[in-house]
Amino acid sequence: MFTDPQSVTIGGSATSLPRVSSGNGTGVFQTPGGEVTFAISNSYGKRNRRAIKVTSKLLVADPITPSNNIPVSWGVTLVDDSPVQGVTVAQRKDLVIALADWLKASSAANTDKFLGGEA
Repeated sequence: MFTDPQSVTIGGSATSLPRVSSGNGTGVFQTPGGEVTFAISNSYGKRNRRAIKVTSKLLVADPITPSNNIPVSWGVTLVDDSPVQGVTVAQRKDLVIALADWLKASSAANTDKFLGGEA
């Protein structure tokens, strides 16, 4: 079980996320106002699937009526989808680290390209 609270750094600012729920294979951490949510889930079957998702919410100007604000949200998910047997934790960890390193490469230029829709 992950410790309570969790912390994520967004835009250089650490955000504390107290646990708001937990269940069988799940845990949810969230800011008191619900602006940032960090959710962890695990499912087991023919393949094991583990996911971490960070979601952010805020109010933005309505593009049609700029004097009105509308809520928007977005999120990023990392999923480990692996067979029940044959792949070790160390091998799965190597892939997670490889992806994280690739996203951070060249001062996060790969992240910018990915978010810009390049393939």
